[in-house]
Amino acid sequence: MAAFGTQFMPNMAVATFKDNAWSNPQIVSSNSISLHPGAHVLHYASTCFEGLKAFKHEDGSVYVFRMDRNIARMQQSTELLHLPKFPAELLEGMILSSLADVVNDIPAPPSSMYIRPTHIGTEAAIGKAASPSNSSMLYVLLSQVGAYFSGGDVALRLLIEEDSMRCAAHMGMIKSGGNYASAMGPILRAKEKYQADQVLFCPQGDVQETGAANFILIDGNEVITKSLDSSFLHGVTRDSILTIARDLGMDVQERALSVEELLDRASKPGCEAALSGTAAVLAPVGTLIHEGKEHVIGNGKPGPTTLKLRATLNEIQWGKREDSHGWLRQVIKA
Repeated sequence: MAAFGTQFMPNMAVATFKDNAWSNPQIVSSNSISLHPGAHVLHYASTCFEGLKAFKHEDGSVYVFRMDRNIARMQQSTELLHLPKFPAELLEGMILSSLADVVNDIPAPPSSMYIRPTHIGTEAAIGKAASPSNSSMLYVLLSQVGAYFSGGDVALRLLIEEDSMRCAAHMGMIKSGGNYASAMGPILRAKEKYQADQVLFCPQGDVQETGAANFILIDGNEVITKSLDSSFLHGVTRDSILTIARDLGMDVQERALSVEELLDRASKPGCEAALSGTAAVLAPVGTLIHEGKEHVIGNGKPGPTTLKLRATLNEIQWGKREDSHGWLRQVIKA
């Protein structure tokens, strides 16, 4: 399979907002979209997106994982960016029609169909740096994907960054392209200087998130991650993993975690760390780099609890374990 997120389905669902009304969605070619060079999104980054997956079960039926949560988060991002609001039913219908169009192309596990709803401001107005776009485009891209980390279960290396944040604090819980762009410089420098895979942003010693995923520390029966606030993304996978951990009887703590505590716990035998996200699911972390020194987490290899939590979530998504929380929505019958 091609590199993650590079293999797109030929068609996509599109709806536009103009003159205070949404158009009826259409299925069109996904090869290109038409934008005026002065479109608001190109100059003032009025854009947000989501990432979720559809899974084909053994009987041929297709399920989408936690679609309601992703749609709600995209509505929140839309509102915080002051893009034209859209009803949840509009985006839900676009996702369902897109999947129905490619039902025979949805791969079997461990692969899946990645769903990328995107909302952009389209008004041609380069004088609106401090004003929202009055028109917009909502579209849904589909991409067949396999494992996010093609090299398999190799524990990641994270550089701890205490002097900066991933993005502006008031933008943290918006899933916007600008947030990823602002983190790119520190990540590229960390890769070049320390051969790090990602940067763990910890402004003033407060452990937050990496450039593209939430961070989770696992110490014995304890699962520790930052409590929700507006400074970082409220991951749907993060919430799912924490729920599974509680189901397994683990002590889940959503609270402040300092770099000092993190490094102290990381040195203990059996400690684990992981990154959670829709693409990577739960990726093990083996090394933290702080002030030029490398700190190995546990034995530096993927931990058993990390792998168990990920396997449990995957088994729910793939229909091999009971979905006791109602996370799966059947969209195509066998």
